[in-house]
This record gives sequence, C-alpha cells and structure tokens, in this order.
Amino acid sequence: MSVTSTVCFKVSATLAAAGIGALIIASGALAQATSSRMKGMQLSNDQPIQIESDKLEIKDPESKAIFTGNVKVVQGTTTLQAGNMTVFYKATEGATITSGNADIDRIEVSNKVFLSSGAQQATGDTGLVNLTNQTIVLKGEKVVLSEGKNVFVGCQLNVQMDTGEAQLEACGGRVQIQLDPQSRKQN
Repeated sequence: MSVTSTVCFKVSATLAAAGIGALIIASGALAQATSSRMKGMQLSNDQPIQIESDKLEIKDPESKAIFTGNVKVVQGTTTLQAGNMTVFYKATEGATITSGNADIDRIEVSNKVFLSSGAQQATGDTGLVNLTNQTIVLKGEKVVLSEGKNVFVGCQLNVQMDTGEAQLEACGGRVQIQLDPQSRKQN
C-alpha cells in the first residue's frame, strides 16, 4: 500500500517573469488540502533585474546563457541565489540574450538554491522555472518554505504561477508544518 503525503496552498500573488532572470516560489502541503494567504514572491516586468555571477557563458547557437559561481539575481524585493543558473531562451530569428530581445523558455538553478521576497523564503537543491507552462518546481532532500515563524518542509515544491496555487510533496516521507498562531492575527 502506498501513501502519498501532500499539502496544497494558494499563494496570493502571481509570480511573473521579466527579462533574463525570472524566478520562483510559494507554498506547502500535508495529507489533506490546506489553503494559505501567504504573500507570494513576485517579479515585476517594470523593474530592472541585476544578475551577478563569477562567470557568464553565452551560447547563442544553443539558445542559452550559463551563469556559474555565486549567482545572485535581484529584482525589487526578490532575491535568488544559487551556485549555477542556466537560462534557456526561444530560438527566434535575430533574438539574442545580449540584445535583450530573447524570450525566455525556462530557467534552471542548482547548487544550494535560496529565494527570498519580503518575509517569505525558500530553499532547495535545484529549481526549474518553466515560463511556457507558467510553473515552478523546487526540489531537494529538504525543501523549506518559510514566512516569519511559519515553516513548511518537504522535498518538492510545485507552483502554478498564473493561479498562485502550490503543492509541497513529501517524496515517501511526511510533510512537516510549523505554524505560529500569532501570524494569523497579523494577516
């Protein structure tokens, strides 16, 4: 007999992608569905994106840009940090990453992924932002989402960016949730 432990949440803000560095997040889960009004991490199309890394390799023939070593992406109040980030863009005539007119297909991050926006933070080993499907997946041995003293722990976080709904999976174990009763009074 197989038992899957999953908890569902709805993130109030929709995640949007902008320029080269769109990125991640939102919520958690248990054996039954749960909803949450946690403020989602949000990127805005009207704010500039700053990206830093030890190395950047642009491979236009392969339609990708590879950032390695201490990658840090900042847009507004949202920050993403990881060891590596690869941006895959759609192969369109005349579109290049350096010209700024390339449409991003997906972004892969790995090696200690950390994402924060406002009071929300998430960590994992790897992440995938699929802009075509409007999904985010954060995976790891221990994926942690927190907002203040509220903490959600699992192994895979799945977010549907257009609705803000998210699901945290336990991957054979159990999802763990720690809720601070004081946080409800502040919302």
